[in-house]
Order: sequence, then structure tokens, then C-alpha cells
Amino acid sequence: MNSSYQSLKEECYEANMQLDALGLVIYTFGNVSAVDRSKGAFAIKPSGVPYEDLRPEDIVIVDYDNHIIEGTMRPSSDTKTHAFLYKNWEGIGGIAHTHATYSVAWAQAQRDIPIFGTTHADHLTADIPCAPPMRDALIEGNYEHNTGIQILECFEEKGLDPMEVEMVLLGNHGPFSWGKNAAKAVYNSKVLEEVARMAYLTLQINPNAPRLKDALIKKHFERKHGANAYYGQ
Repeated sequence: MNSSYQSLKEECYEANMQLDALGLVIYTFGNVSAVDRSKGAFAIKPSGVPYEDLRPEDIVIVDYDNHIIEGTMRPSSDTKTHAFLYKNWEGIGGIAHTHATYSVAWAQAQRDIPIFGTTHADHLTADIPCAPPMRDALIEGNYEHNTGIQILECFEEKGLDPMEVEMVLLGNHGPFSWGKNAAKAVYNSKVLEEVARMAYLTLQINPNAPRLKDALIKKHFERKHGANAYYGQ
């Protein structure tokens, strides 16, 4: 594969294969992109290609205005959402979208995922937000582009920082996650799915389960993310 985007395609390919390996996608329902800020372009999975058939050379390179720079296949149908987020949130380097079961269930219930335990607090200090179902005017317009608007509006209304809360549920749709690169976006997708599953089970055992207390939220988040973080090597 002789391309100036070869390493970007490889990063995107590996992340998409990981999404499948982690059991986060059904058939072709899911995608990951990876951005190269220096080139003003990102790599994304081609639309509707089964993971077992996907090759690095199939990955499509697109700019922030959704123009294909390199590739012979149509990019993911969600490309415009990825482009909108890259354009508006300059700090993110990769985006993942799945239809993972528990994440989707919370999105279909139109509920934020409450912070019940330390697994959740290890990754963020807020409830995982669920954006309201898309407004009719947006649905009737440029749908995938407007999905990006839906995410942005949710974060603005809730006063959330996308560099701190790297995941969202879209009401009646499903999850998007992002991170410093494509691998971190996939990691966050898996974390979101597991936290969604844990929260669901928690409410089955105790429908009135209390929110994790602030002292534990602070302790667990700062072990990994604070100025004096000490988790890991």
C-alpha cells in the first residue's frame, strides 16, 4: 500500500478490527475513524464492508468537509458526524460508533447512565450523558451532519467538556465515543458498554440504588487522572 496516508489507514484498520474483536459490533453496524490534524484529514471504515473482508487498503481518507481524498469505496454512512466533531473539537484524535447492546438500551430508554460505582468513576466523574432524540427539523435535514449538532448541543446544554467526558448516548440511537486516538476511542466504547451493563444490573438488584458518593468519585478519578495520579507504571 503506497500512500502518504498509509500509517493513518493502518491505525484506522486496527481500531476497527479491535471494535469487532471486543464484541461491540453486529455485522457491519459500527465504525472507527482516526484523524491526522497536520493533513486536515481522517481515515474511516468504508460503508457496509464486513469486518472479515476489511483490509487496510479499503480504508477511505476524507477531509473535514466530507470530500474523499483517497479510496475507491464509499466511506461510512456516519462520516459526516465524524467530520463535524473533528471540525468542532480540535482535541480529539479518534471517534468510534457502535450499536453495542447495553449502551443502545440506555439510549433507547433516553436515560443518562448514573455514576453508581468506582468502575465508572475511574473514567469520568459525571453521569454518561444521553442526548435527547433528534429534533424533527434536524431529522429532515442533513441527518448525519446533524447528528454531530445533536452531540454538540447536548454537551453545551449540560456544560460538559468533551476532553473530560469522552462518550455520549444519542436518544433512541446509540453511543459515540472518542479519545486522543482511534485506539482510545475504541477503549472508551468498551468502557461505556461495560458501565452500561453494570448500571443496568445494579438497577435490577436495587431500583433505588444510590449514586456513588462524591469522596469516592474524586478518589477513583484522581488515582488515574489527577495531578498526583499513581495508578499504573
